[in-house]
Amino acid sequence: MRVELVRAWARRFEAVTVEVETGARIGDALAAAGWALEGEFTGLAIFGVAASEATPLYEGDRIELLRPLEIDPKQARRLRAERVKST
Repeated sequence: MRVELVRAWARRFEAVTVEVETGARIGDALAAAGWALEGEFTGLAIFGVAASEATPLYEGDRIELLRPLEIDPKQARRLRAERVKST
């Protein structure tokens, strides 16, 4: 079965499609792509839903390697609102 792996940075992304056996898990797809959950990538998701290396895969899944948030979303919204208010 085919699955896609995606990892992204601020201004670029990398995507690869791999073939894995039926019943494979995210860890198997990472190994097939030659990728690892290390460095700046600290989490995994399938179509935006949190997952782990043990999560089973299905045909057509998109595995996303996630980086930690740089700022709390609520704090970012407050900062944007303050900037708009001050202009």
